[in-house]
Amino acid sequence: MTKNDYLPQIAEIVSITQETTGERAVKTFRVAFKDKNYKMEWRAGQTCMVSVFGKGESMFAISSSPTKGYIEFSVQRMGRVTERLHQMQVGDELGIRGPYGNGFPVEQWKGKNIYFIAGGVGMAPVRAVMNYVVDNKKDYGELHLLYGARSSRDLSYKAEIDALEQGGAIDVRRTIDVAEPGWLPVDNANPDNTKFDPSTRKFTGFVATIVTAMKCNPENALAVICGPPIMIKTCIGSLAKLGWKDEQIYTTLENKMKCGIGKCGRCNIGGVYVCVDGPVFTYAQVKKMLPDQ
Repeated sequence: MTKNDYLPQIAEIVSITQETTGERAVKTFRVAFKDKNYKMEWRAGQTCMVSVFGKGESMFAISSSPTKGYIEFSVQRMGRVTERLHQMQVGDELGIRGPYGNGFPVEQWKGKNIYFIAGGVGMAPVRAVMNYVVDNKKDYGELHLLYGARSSRDLSYKAEIDALEQGGAIDVRRTIDVAEPGWLPVDNANPDNTKFDPSTRKFTGFVATIVTAMKCNPENALAVICGPPIMIKTCIGSLAKLGWKDEQIYTTLENKMKCGIGKCGRCNIGGVYVCVDGPVFTYAQVKKMLPDQ
């Protein structure tokens, strides 16, 4: 029998975590395959296609690290498929196919200090690779997380990140766009003017501004950035001013993936197919693909 690359495996939702509420509500779904003999192996940075029967399918980053042994994906409610997903309950069935793409080259990162920089739901793929590195912390140097969102209620994985921070696994800084009590204001126009105690962990300001204010050190380091395009672009600009090289900066373009297997051609950028050659790229690679970046 010919293998059908578009045929999904049936999976059951085994848990749902409400990460954020409101207009930009995010839920994390944990799934288990109905066929107990089927195993899916993946690397942090890879994606899966999720089928909501009767509504359609969408590509999502796998937001759980392979070190955890379970598959999760985090979904922001924003369209037909995601709206239906947010209505589903534990025990409902989905179709899952994948994994697709290539993961983060974590083996090449050993011994490096790593800055994880995320905005909004862009924290989902960052979470996967961050947890992988944390679970193998002896192989890596200093670990930092800089995570921003519009407001404190738009920050996902709060309890999980708090536990990592309190356990000393990673240095965490959070930032929000709109001022709230207890969040230190940063001058977005002149971030170098901001003076703060090193113990400060909550800021009001754009993510790129905090990158500058923190003076993220490029020595023996790399950065993983994911979030809205404007956030990625401005953060790369901030890193460049601090002396970071394009080869030290990684991002993921999984939002451009469609079929996942290089058949539809809708994710190609020049001669590059994001689903086959990515979705993880260094900024040096992205610049060659998108010379106007």
